[in-house]
Amino acid sequence: MSRSTVRVATLTLSDTRTLDDDEGGKLLGALLTSAGFDVTSHAVLREEPELLRAAIEQIASAGSADAIVTTGGTGIAPRDRTFEALAPLFEKTLDGFGEAFRRLSWDAIGPNAILSRAAAGVVRGLVVIALPGSPKAVELAVTQLIGPVLAHAVALASGKGGHHHRHAQEHAQEREQRG
Repeated sequence: MSRSTVRVATLTLSDTRTLDDDEGGKLLGALLTSAGFDVTSHAVLREEPELLRAAIEQIASAGSADAIVTTGGTGIAPRDRTFEALAPLFEKTLDGFGEAFRRLSWDAIGPNAILSRAAAGVVRGLVVIALPGSPKAVELAVTQLIGPVLAHAVALASGKGGHHHRHAQEHAQEREQRG
C-alpha cells in the first residue's frame, strides 16, 4: 500500500481551540499531506471521551478513512482523557508507538517525556494514533514515526498486506538487484 492511497482523518481534542486557531491540527494535516498521505477530514472536538468515541465510530462506519490521527488530550491533566476514551476501543494496541514516541521525545525535552500518554492501536481495521497537542510533538511523531510506518500499518490492520507479502517483495527486489 502506498502513502498516497492511505486516507487519514485528523481530530484535534481541545476545550479551547477552534478550527481558526487550531495550530496543532493545521500542522498535523500539513505534515501528513507533505508525507504523501491523503488527509480526508479534520474536526475539533471538546475533550469528552464520548465525543471522540462517536467520531471514531462515525469515521469507521462511513469507511471514509484508513487511519485516524488525533492531537491533544494525552497528558495527565484532569481534562486529558484521550487515552481513556481510546483504550476500550482498541482491538489491538501498538505499544511500540508510545514507547518510541517517548524515547524520541526524551531527546528533545528530557524527563518530561514520561508524562506523555501518546498511544496507537487498531479500531475496526483502522489505525488510530493519539498524539500530544504540542506542535513540536506533532512534528516529531509525523516525521519520525507516522510517515515511515503508517502505510504498512494500514495494510496490515486492514488485511491488504502482510508480513509474508512484504518479505516476498523484498526477496524479489534482492533478486532483481543481483541481476
